[in-house]
Amino acid sequence: KKQNRRLDPQLARESELYENPIPSRELILQVMEEHGVPLKKLDLIKILEIQDDEIIFFEKRIRAMERQGQILINRKDVLCISKKINLSSGRVMGHPDGYGFLIPDDEAMDDVFLSPREMSQVFNKDRVMVQVTGQDRRGRLEGKIVEVLERVNKVLVGRVIQGQGVTVVSAEDKRISQDILIPYDLDLNAKTGDVVEVEITTQPSFRSKPMGKVINILGNYSDSGIEIEIALRKHNLPYEFTKEVIEEAESFDQEVKEKDFKGRIDIRDLPLVTIDGETARDFDDAVYAEQKKDSWRLVVAIADVSTYVKESSMLNESAIERGNSVYFPRRVIPMLPEALSNGLCSLNPHVDRLCMVCDMTFDLNGDITKYKFYPSVMNSKARLTYTIVDKILNKNDQTLKKEYEKSYKDLVNLQNLFKLLSKKREKRGAIDFDSTETSIVFNDKGKIDFIKPIYRNEAHRIIEECMLSANVCAANYLLDNPGDGIYRNHETPSEEKLTNLRDFLLDFGLTLGGGSEPTVKDYGEILKKIANRPDAHLLQTVLLRSMQQAAYSSKNLGHFGLAYSAYTHFTSPIRRYPDLLVHRFVKASLKKSEYKSSNNINKALEIANYAENNANNANKEYYSIKTLRWLFYNSGKKLDGVILEFKKEHAIIGLAGSQAVKGMLKINNFPADQYKFLDSNIGIKGHKKSNIFKVGQKCKVVVVEVDFKLQKSYLKFSN
Repeated sequence: KKQNRRLDPQLARESELYENPIPSRELILQVMEEHGVPLKKLDLIKILEIQDDEIIFFEKRIRAMERQGQILINRKDVLCISKKINLSSGRVMGHPDGYGFLIPDDEAMDDVFLSPREMSQVFNKDRVMVQVTGQDRRGRLEGKIVEVLERVNKVLVGRVIQGQGVTVVSAEDKRISQDILIPYDLDLNAKTGDVVEVEITTQPSFRSKPMGKVINILGNYSDSGIEIEIALRKHNLPYEFTKEVIEEAESFDQEVKEKDFKGRIDIRDLPLVTIDGETARDFDDAVYAEQKKDSWRLVVAIADVSTYVKESSMLNESAIERGNSVYFPRRVIPMLPEALSNGLCSLNPHVDRLCMVCDMTFDLNGDITKYKFYPSVMNSKARLTYTIVDKILNKNDQTLKKEYEKSYKDLVNLQNLFKLLSKKREKRGAIDFDSTETSIVFNDKGKIDFIKPIYRNEAHRIIEECMLSANVCAANYLLDNPGDGIYRNHETPSEEKLTNLRDFLLDFGLTLGGGSEPTVKDYGEILKKIANRPDAHLLQTVLLRSMQQAAYSSKNLGHFGLAYSAYTHFTSPIRRYPDLLVHRFVKASLKKSEYKSSNNINKALEIANYAENNANNANKEYYSIKTLRWLFYNSGKKLDGVILEFKKEHAIIGLAGSQAVKGMLKINNFPADQYKFLDSNIGIKGHKKSNIFKVGQKCKVVVVEVDFKLQKSYLKFSN
């Protein structure tokens, strides 16, 4: 029987999207369901009355449905509904030991274990169709790969580990356990130890090993800076601008002219200053505070990027693709070309700059009583650093006080307002994890000189509170005006994560208040209790992992960690695309109009969320390799360590005064004894000699092995 296409349940949607709509996915699945048996493609074309000029578009839709795992197409061009034949689609996640898992598209379904044999025919992140065959001895679902839907890895970055006759490349992605074979005439004469880009010419299968050809030699694994080259390519970060995008960025006048002031409030006489890190090159925010008789005024001026990056421009398309800037030590992968990010859109000192201002008034309790946004032109009076400001305000540095005497009173005002807002933050219950970042200090040759922890000083917190206030005002402004907005949401912890957290805390004699719906204050109470415990790092890490990840959305869901009912990002449009969107929304509202984007806002936010996670992973990768290299160079030397955590077979040791530099010390490398775990795994105690080792205990260790592929280091006690 023929199906009348006018009965398509999604006809209206398809007609809106396409001038000549073809059958929707829903109709295709409905027809296949009604027939009850697999259908040949030609039969489906006849049933759905697909015309000759529609076949190419119908083929694309069918292939897309196959990639998404909705249907399966066999070699005879017969179509089956995946669920009817007990097949599940999803993405492969490999493990360094050779096995892997299917992460199903159906979120309600458990992950499916894939044996090393099954994994031999795919790479990490490939999309596959899997048939569940049963359970393994551990009770996990086990399956076999029926069809590879999409080969994701077209080019890989790896290291040459062998070069005799056939060159062998080991992928830098530790989740790819197969080595890639390179014929000798396709290896560009790469030598052992070289880091290369490989184009995959033969994908893995049961019958053959993966093969490829070297298309680029990035350098040797021992070269300074190679870690960044690896991270960029491994995480597919767009690190080069097209010629057209650069030319567009450079087409603007490099100085702000009088004609640009039209429709703007001139605040060039206001003594705004920028406060950033020593190595910062793009300055997107400037601040000023003043105390009045019964109130405070805070002005936060942000670079007006949206004036230069128009929605229809190539600059905008490039910024959407990048999502954000990515910062590595000694190198930045900017969201915008340098002519804008370090030039016109950077609030450099003593030059006129276009900006968007959030002008706020606080009462003496620290509550915002009113605020307004307006486009402006400003002139920064000083480029300050966190270190300089902290020395002026808290170290009584007379030399710096004299050098920046014109800004001194304004800095004191910022400090006093910060103290008021800080009390407000504490009362609100916002979480303040005491995190320590790691700084890698290089010598003149680009080699690691030493690694040290970075502690935030008060100047960091002053700027943070200023930015938080402006971001909250921006979120409220979007809510109070018509149309959608852009919000930075941080949802409450999931029920499953809360259950796991409570069980974990009970082992340490701790309980999380708030019942099934704990507030951010309940988390704060736990943090206060554990602040001075030797296992504080471990407990804080577990608390942090129990929380959801913050994300961008066009709908407001509140921010759990900061204890705000609404929050957004307004303050960094140079380096975050969502901030640029917020500026456009605010500007439209100021003109009493509703912002209508020609692009899909939700798609842009989806890209931004992915880009943020990807940038974080690339940074972790970089620091991991860099710290491993530092440990490798220091093999055999005595290092100061502290026990951070005990696992089943080893302890995690923090090194170099930082919890970010870690190594593994196996239990069988502790002094000879028969050990058992103390309550809550906070330590181990020997049965024969009564040796006791606890979390927080300091020790002296030596690096005995560094595994760059698995990104692990192994230690032993120095004595």
